[in-house]
Order: sequence, then C-alpha cells, then structure tokens
Amino acid sequence: MAKRPTCVKVGVDLQPLNTLAIAAQADYFARVSNVEDLREVLLWQREASLSLLLLGGGSNLVLRGDWHGLVLQFRDTAVSVVERDGDDVLVRAGAGVVWHDLVLHCSAQGWHGLENLALIPGSVGAAPMQNIGAYGVELESLVESLDVVELSSGKAAQLSREQCQFGYRDSIFKTQAAGKYLITAVTLRLSSYFCPVLNYPALRDALPSENPSPQQVIDTVVAVRQSKLPDPAELPNAGSFFKNPVVSSALVDRLLEQYPDMPHYPAAAGQQKLAAAWLIDRAGWRGKGLGPVAMHDKQALVLTNPSGANGAQVLALADKVAQDVAARFGVALEIEPQCVGGGHG
Repeated sequence: MAKRPTCVKVGVDLQPLNTLAIAAQADYFARVSNVEDLREVLLWQREASLSLLLLGGGSNLVLRGDWHGLVLQFRDTAVSVVERDGDDVLVRAGAGVVWHDLVLHCSAQGWHGLENLALIPGSVGAAPMQNIGAYGVELESLVESLDVVELSSGKAAQLSREQCQFGYRDSIFKTQAAGKYLITAVTLRLSSYFCPVLNYPALRDALPSENPSPQQVIDTVVAVRQSKLPDPAELPNAGSFFKNPVVSSALVDRLLEQYPDMPHYPAAAGQQKLAAAWLIDRAGWRGKGLGPVAMHDKQALVLTNPSGANGAQVLALADKVAQDVAARFGVALEIEPQCVGGGHG
C-alpha cells in the first residue's frame, strides 16, 4: 500500500470549512493544487479503501455528521486566456478560484458575461455541479468546457458543455456522473463586448440607469443580494436552502384561486416554477426556527445556523418546513445543498 502523502492531515475540524458552520470532523483531509499531487492522494485513498468527499468552498454542503474517510480540496487558482476569437474570449479558471473573485477579475479585464453572477458563494470548481444562476443568467450559457480527473483512475479528461447535461440547478455531476469526476478547471466563453442581461425585474429596477456599466451591474447585484441574503461569515448559512419547485400548470391554476398573489413563472411545457421563499413565508416559517436553527427573518429561503448546531438539527428544521409546505400547498420542496456524512467508509 502507498505511503500516506504528507499533504494528508489526520482528524481535521470541518466546521470552519462549511458556510453553515456545522460541527463535524474528517478522519483525513487533504488540500492539493495540481493534478500530479491529486493523483498521488487519490491513489492512496483508493488503496486505503476510504470514502471520498470533494469539498469546494463549503457553501453548498450539509454535513449530516463526521466524515469517516478523506475530505479532499483541489485549490488550483490560476486564471488565463486560452483563446480570443473576435469579441469572444475563452477564459480558463482553476477550480480553486473563489467565484466572486473571478467575476471581479474578468470584469476588470474587460471580459464580460459574469456580472449577474456576482457574490454567489463558493469556488469555480463547484459552480458547474449545480449550474449556478442568478438574475436571468445561468452558468450553462457561458461554459465552453470543463477539465476533470476521473476519481477511479486518476485520468484527465475534458467535457464539453453538452456532455455536462446542465439543467436548473443540476448537471451530470449530480446524476449519472455523481462521484465520478473532480473538476479541476472551467473554461468560459466570455465577451469583450458588454451586453447586460436586464430581464430580471428586481435587478433592472435597482440599477442607476437604463444603460449601466459592467461595474454598476456588479455593484447592484451585490447590493440586492446583500439586502436579501445574510453574509455566511456573520450568520452561518448555505444561501438558498431549497430549490424553486417546478410544478404542473394545473396545480398553479388551483393554487392561484386561493392565493392570487402567488408568484409563478413559465417553465417547460405544461409546467411553471414557483418561488420557494414565498411558499415558506406563507407557511409561517420566515424568522421561525426549530431548536438552535432558524429560517432567516428577511429571506425565508435561507436556513441559518447561528450556534453551530449539528447536521441532524439543521435537517430536522428543513424536514419540518418541507412538510408544512407540502401540507398547505401540495408542493414538494427539494433541498438545494448536498447532504453528506454520518456514515462509515
């Protein structure tokens, strides 16, 4: 069996490494910044038969309990231009880059398209997994390709946007390829020509002009997000805790008879998207909690953990909220963060 690599630490506290500040420990933890070290750690992990948890920025994670295996962070933070083609700029960013830092860097360089995605927490490598999106823009529309490493073999590969099978807060990395790859870099197709996406009313109405600059869009997105979402550094949270549910148009029509003010948006044929925050608020959970955890008093979609409660306490509140929404509206809420841990490996 291979010797344990020096970068692998034993008995590491995970509480400061997840934005919900859930108290948990990892039996082993490694942080690497290049593919060569990554392969060495993965070889050791496979030979030691350890379960593996890939950790990005820890902003989309619920730890049910301790991780009895290896927690691995990949921290390549390089950003470079791969190709220029007219107005198009292909930008490759390492998985370890902080997402918001990438947005600011690209805008400062005159590479546009990411402005609406400012202040989304997490790392570049985690962003494609749930196809992050905000204010009318989804990552899917900007991805050119992903560099990945197959966890079972250490082999490097490249996936096209089509191969990633992006959907609403979804991708192949959450379905058929769950646990198969580690994303090492993301290549984005950006533009040197700024064409703001202003079809989201809350953003458009908050902008200082009808023809905003890239920085004005970023500043406005940041201000709007900060007005609705608490800073995880000040109040531990994982951002939006539930997905906005997509339901049948027939159900929406029935609900509108009772709740004519209910927000609803077009989705696929015969379906519409509802606002999970509105459903949770109407069910009476905004600002309310269960034990040491609570839904935020300004944004009912955000579950907060001010006292560092454990994963079971966090999920108990989530279950109760989902049960009440289902009972009142007949709508099933799905947790957006990844729930892991609490087992053995």
